[in-house]
Amino acid sequence: MIYTVQGAPLYAYTGGKAFDPQKPTIVFIHGVLNDHSVWILQSRYFANHGWNVLAIDLPGHGRSGGKAPATVQSAAQSVMALLDVAGVSKAVLMGHSFGSLIALHAAAENPTRVSQLAMVGTAYPMRVSPALLEGSLNAPEKAIHMVNVFSHSTLAPPPSALGPGTWLLGGSKALMRRVLASNPNENIFNIGFKACDQYDQGEVDMAKVQCPTLFLLGQKDQMTQPKAAQSLIQLAHNGQVAYVNAGHQLMVEAPEETLKAMVAFCKH
Repeated sequence: MIYTVQGAPLYAYTGGKAFDPQKPTIVFIHGVLNDHSVWILQSRYFANHGWNVLAIDLPGHGRSGGKAPATVQSAAQSVMALLDVAGVSKAVLMGHSFGSLIALHAAAENPTRVSQLAMVGTAYPMRVSPALLEGSLNAPEKAIHMVNVFSHSTLAPPPSALGPGTWLLGGSKALMRRVLASNPNENIFNIGFKACDQYDQGEVDMAKVQCPTLFLLGQKDQMTQPKAAQSLIQLAHNGQVAYVNAGHQLMVEAPEETLKAMVAFCKH
């Protein structure tokens, strides 16, 4: 579904279901150089089990127009503007990596409108290595390879979200190339990494969050190591932690285990 948000088209995957104002709503927010498709199993499940789903392409990414958000704060404003346009008074926010910081800031600034917060593959501070920052700017193909090697716990994982025979590493690299090419006017790879690296409000924002918070972490995550989420976990007023046997791309590497943790959290 295409919404007009802040004067530009914003795409939200709904799992093939029409929006029903009587149902609760979940917003899925992807990370750097990803799009709505990284949530394919989880978003389809919730859409078919009583939820409105808005799995978005961030502005300037994939099917969404507008300028790519250069900060966590501006991305969070886009998410809340989408809720306004869609007529959603309150929603669950689930964000992965960069998206987890976006969801965190949105929940901190809009406590009455976020019922639950799930931070998937998160860390604070979410520093990006100089090599990746430079590579995202001047050698994107090399940086894409580096990111994906560090994002998967094995180069040959078992059958996953898309079924037997799926090559997760290759599929993730192809997705990142496609998303990068979707915006020829901006280097959204570098823009996203800089937004993660420069975000410095994590602890302040976490202390302001009033809703239940799930920290869903990959045990083998080398991009955002579980220990790097501890400062936020300690500040969460109503937090819980779940670990899955996967790397950074846990939604596709361990999709059923990830989904199980999400479903259990959303029943609380």
